[in-house]
Amino acid sequence: MKLISEEVTNAEYVVEDNNGKKEYKIKGIFLQSNIKNRNGRIYPKDILMKEVKRYNKEFINKNRAFGELGHPDGPTVNLERVSHMIKKLYPDGDNFIGEAKIMDTPYGKIVKGLIDEGAQLGVSSRGMGSIMQRNGANYVKDDFMLATAADIVADPSAPAAFVEGIMEGKEWVWDSGLLVEKDIEAWKMEVIKTNQRQLEGKKLKIFDEFIRKL
Repeated sequence: MKLISEEVTNAEYVVEDNNGKKEYKIKGIFLQSNIKNRNGRIYPKDILMKEVKRYNKEFINKNRAFGELGHPDGPTVNLERVSHMIKKLYPDGDNFIGEAKIMDTPYGKIVKGLIDEGAQLGVSSRGMGSIMQRNGANYVKDDFMLATAADIVADPSAPAAFVEGIMEGKEWVWDSGLLVEKDIEAWKMEVIKTNQRQLEGKKLKIFDEFIRKL
């Protein structure tokens, strides 16, 4: 499975007044299906429908659908960097409309301050899945899993390209409910299978391979 990051171009930040208290929200199109996006990928609608249904049941309905400030370096949500909570995600034709509340966390306060100062912020979705090439496009397969419907980014274009080039090139696997890099998992298995007499040599080999991958 690969990390898949997509820029969301139709979401906007709004500030609403609720009995004299400011409420900061993100609203708009979070996901799109049946259309070739700028990264050359197509998400079949039935696959997104199934995943959005799961995401609603397991995350949004339980108030645990979070997003982060900045482009994370992996597929899991880091609670220390959480800035907002996704409250709604539902289909509208081939699009999926989302709404998120900016929270009063340390990173959420940064987002609120940036909005108050007139900063232009973007939104990027993040998920995991396999890709199949067909008719000149990359189709997302039915193992797709949504990590978050929206991360907040300063410039969706350039950072998204960085994530695609650096992080999306890595393979990730499940390990006791956690997503880890395939290389790390393979190295761990090598060490487990190595007897004590050969262990130091194996460690040096793995370290050398790690350095060459940097």
